[in-house]
Amino acid sequence: MKHETAGDPMTGLKWTRKTTQRIADELSNLGINVSASCVRRLLKQMDFSLRVNHKKLSLGSQADQDERDEQFVYISKLKEKFARADNPTLSVDTKKKEWVGNFKNNGTAWNRDPHLVGDHDFPSDAEGVAISYGVYDMLANQGSVFVGMSCDTAEFAVDCIERWWRYSGKHLYQNADHLLLLADGGGSNGVRNRAWKVNLQEKICDRHGIKVTVCHYPTGASKWNPIEHRLFSEISKNWAGRPLDTYETILNYIRTTQTQTGLTVKSYLMKKTYDTGIKIPDEAMTALSLRPHKTQPHRNYTLKPRKRLSVAS
Repeated sequence: MKHETAGDPMTGLKWTRKTTQRIADELSNLGINVSASCVRRLLKQMDFSLRVNHKKLSLGSQADQDERDEQFVYISKLKEKFARADNPTLSVDTKKKEWVGNFKNNGTAWNRDPHLVGDHDFPSDAEGVAISYGVYDMLANQGSVFVGMSCDTAEFAVDCIERWWRYSGKHLYQNADHLLLLADGGGSNGVRNRAWKVNLQEKICDRHGIKVTVCHYPTGASKWNPIEHRLFSEISKNWAGRPLDTYETILNYIRTTQTQTGLTVKSYLMKKTYDTGIKIPDEAMTALSLRPHKTQPHRNYTLKPRKRLSVAS
């Protein structure tokens, strides 16, 4: 089930690609004889829910569906491979942008009196903007959330991952030489984002001497990225109904997020200003030590450290 689960980043609602009958059949193969109705009851106890149809997707070809399924299978195999080698698998993404101020925050919370907030949410009244980039360590069940104060750019995303490695990763995985990153297909860590690849090469591969493999989820499949339902939804539930009036308030709610399964979260404030619109020249792309994979090379690739050129005396 762990590779077939998706979830809502706000409510924590989970769903799976497998039908109850398929799950019952697989359990039977393992010697556990249960009915589809029993599986349905167990799924409800695990916070899974039936979902209704939404007319939001354009009809793709069978080839598109086959490609989508192929990518899910490939990601599952890589996650197992990295776990066996004790190399970290990181699910990364940017959470919904939040305005910092005395604004209404959806949800409910137990209080004697309601929080009084402004009757209008004008960005001009905000202290600033909070852009939370999450790094979820799937092996350790630990989250690190870096709250930026300017823009969601590729440089910002890679800086967050690099800091995770310095603050946590290299201490948890002292023998690791390879990272697996699971990312969405768009945004600051998008599949076509040149700056994403260049910054990964320079700030992680070259600087720390480790390889980085990136797998992007297919278009429209971001909810299958584990960080959405294992980290972001828990943060949203923790601060539900409470105004995010200061950066310290946001950082505090993030770092106090916990679950019964042992999730722990760290939070950091990123004060650096990140500029948008930076163009990456073709020369920088050709200089990358990048190897596309045979399976969907546009979504799966590995970056290796470049050899440093020795300077003649």
